[in-house]
Parts: sequence; structure tokens; C-alpha cells
Amino acid sequence: MTDTKPSVGIIMGSQSDWTTMREASEILCELEVPHESRIISAHRRPDRLAEYVGSARDNSLRVLIAGAGGAAALPGMVAALTTLPVFGVPIQTKALGGMDSLLSIVQMPRGVPVGTLAIGGAGATNAALLAVAVLALDDSKVLEALKNWRMRRNAALPEEPNNSP
Repeated sequence: MTDTKPSVGIIMGSQSDWTTMREASEILCELEVPHESRIISAHRRPDRLAEYVGSARDNSLRVLIAGAGGAAALPGMVAALTTLPVFGVPIQTKALGGMDSLLSIVQMPRGVPVGTLAIGGAGATNAALLAVAVLALDDSKVLEALKNWRMRRNAALPEEPNNSP
């Protein structure tokens, strides 16, 4: 990334979550949106969680994307500690395929919203695109990047299948 301060924070519970959360980072890189990625476990490093989220707004962050598997407490704890938009990405787990993560993130109590995405890479990608859409509300450069990204994606869709006669 450039010297520009990050506007999106990607956080996850452990190193193993990076395989999924990297997809959010790749989208943000492609759209040239400054961001940062951190490992912040709600269970093992609540001190790191409180410090990071508590200083997020002062550190120029405008949206937080939190990925977590299993009990998936991270997105909810983040949302409890900030008024910034929080998008939660359930990480696919071995035990229950990510359904445990999805249900943990989506069942937030009233008043503690987490925008919950799909399990795995699709969720990470869409969380990044939602973060970009939020930033595009008042940043014309980001809006143009998002529009161009969508146009390229749409233009790449073939009209006929590869094996057509």
C-alpha cells in the first residue's frame, strides 16, 4: 500500500483465517483502497482487540471487516466497541463447515449490528466490496474505481458457453 492512511481494517482471529481474509485484501488492493490487516483474537488477545477498535476512528479507519471461525466472537465484539460499520465474515470450519461461524455472527443482539456475509472467500470478497461502497458514498475516486471494477467484471461475462456449437 502507499503512504496513505488505511480506511479499511481487516481483522481476523488467527493466522489460519488469512487464507480467507486475503480475498478481501486482494479486492481492496485491486481497487486501490488503503487498508491494513491484523490478527486480533477476541478470546486470546482481548487487550489487543480493545486497543485496536478503540483507536480505529482516530487512526483513519472508516470500515472494519472481521473474519472469524468457530465461536466467531470477533465481529460481534468489534461491533460492541465501535460505531463504525462492521462486516463479519464467517470462516469455514472443519467441524461444521462454517455454519457455526455464520450463526454466531448473524445472531447479534438488537442494537449491536454486524453486516454478516457468506461463509468463506465469497463473504470476504463481498465484505470488501461493501466496504468500498460505503467509502464511495463520499469519495468520488473510490466510486469511479468501483464502477470501473464492476464494468470490467460485467464485460468479461461471455454471452455463450465455451462449448457452444
